[in-house]
Amino acid sequence: MHEDAIRKADVLIEALGHIRQFHGKYTVIKLGGSVMESPEALRALLVDVVFMQSVGMRPVVVHGGGKAITYAMEQAGLKAHFVQGRRYTDKATLDIVARVLAEEINLDLERHINKFGGRARGLHHKSHQCLYGRKLTHLDGKEIDLGMVGEVTEVDVPPIEDLCVAGVVPLLPSLAEDDDGGLLNVNADTAAAAVAMALKAEKLVFLTDTPGILRDRNEPLSLIPSLTPIACRELIAQGVIASGMLPKIEACLASLEAGVKKVHIIDGRLRHSLLVEMYTDQGVGTEITLGNQPSVDHSGRKLVGARS
Repeated sequence: MHEDAIRKADVLIEALGHIRQFHGKYTVIKLGGSVMESPEALRALLVDVVFMQSVGMRPVVVHGGGKAITYAMEQAGLKAHFVQGRRYTDKATLDIVARVLAEEINLDLERHINKFGGRARGLHHKSHQCLYGRKLTHLDGKEIDLGMVGEVTEVDVPPIEDLCVAGVVPLLPSLAEDDDGGLLNVNADTAAAAVAMALKAEKLVFLTDTPGILRDRNEPLSLIPSLTPIACRELIAQGVIASGMLPKIEACLASLEAGVKKVHIIDGRLRHSLLVEMYTDQGVGTEITLGNQPSVDHSGRKLVGARS
């Protein structure tokens, strides 16, 4: 009995250094994928967010809702159409996207965080819009027609900061407003990166359906714990990083170049993976840093491709 209590105390002591280090610092969390389809996984994640806010961190949640949007489209008799992995968005589709993201998912996240003892508020076109953008007309250097799909060009930072200072978790759906006051459907990964860059966040965390970046996509044990941008580019050239992970990595690298200190890619399906990654030395996913430090970081993880 005493041994179990001592182990718990050791965990708290290990977490204390991280809590002190990140007190008052912004962490942007991109929420999406199957974690949003599992009530148990979502509950554990939101409890993690409440914990982070309670110990002085400033979590900001940016979310999508792809599966829920596709389901809502099917219910309305619409078929989802994707171009290079992005949802083609016409007027009817955009109406569904806006309703599902802002009026259903965002509100549900707010209710759950409040239920778990935290405070949260949605920031979107129905409350206070913070993301602004323009239509996405080119992708990978090629002209493309995605309808009302956009990219974030500006983030209204003060409302986000004000909520964080007040101990409230900002919740932002991946919707941007254009110059004409209309809405644009935005990729949630790039939206989260834009928010992290604007806040100069300490951390940007992507919750995914995989353990992190794998050398072999069919082998979970091939997880790469830590990478630098140089190593990421090498893995892209080798085809190790490809398909759906590629735009996520591009968003990671852009965030680091803009001042975000560290990016994490972790498995959102793993219970309390967010806390394990934030507050333990081992971590559970892949972290990406600029690499201008020794080949081993503060957590003891070897940095693949780190500069000597």
